[in-house]
Amino acid sequence: MGCCSGRCTLIFLCTFQLMVALERQVFDFLGYQWAPILANFFHIIVVILGLFGTIQYRPRYIVVYAVWTALWVAWNVFIICFYLEVGDLSKESDLLTFNISAHHSWWSEHGPGCVRREMPLGGIRNSDSQAYISVMGCLLEYQYIEVLHSAFQILIALLGFVYACYVISAFTEEEDSFDFIGGFDPFPLYHVNEKPSHLLLKPMYL
Repeated sequence: MGCCSGRCTLIFLCTFQLMVALERQVFDFLGYQWAPILANFFHIIVVILGLFGTIQYRPRYIVVYAVWTALWVAWNVFIICFYLEVGDLSKESDLLTFNISAHHSWWSEHGPGCVRREMPLGGIRNSDSQAYISVMGCLLEYQYIEVLHSAFQILIALLGFVYACYVISAFTEEEDSFDFIGGFDPFPLYHVNEKPSHLLLKPMYL
């Protein structure tokens, strides 16, 4: 019963984690955040692998998932430090875009309550002129939205790690008990007694 409840909980966590990862991937694509996009891609693959391993009773796949969740927690801690500008990190740098573009988080211009205004430089507006984008009235700054996203990811990942370890332990105990009762014994427990062939060939005398 404990294994079943832990397994069902892990299936639910993996499913929910997959949905949250897909949601985050969409917003990272909108903001051209290439480093998070790559990390989210691997995360989605490993979560699917963990979900498959949990459903199909494959402990090795769940081990891969458990190891990845630890790395995923570390990645999200880095994202939190990046947006909170811990140490020498700066949220205005192009680190998350691999210095390919100057884009920032999608939430920086589309956060809750944000009003986005474009003001052309030089006072002349045409198709080739550059515009200065002003964002005002945001109820919550974009860096805090990203921090909340990462904190939520850490919470789910920690729960997934705990339940993954529990399910792996339960699966291992079941396999050990199955071996103990002869589940993998190549010879059957009960043998059918067969008469020797020479007794079958023995002639009968009247």
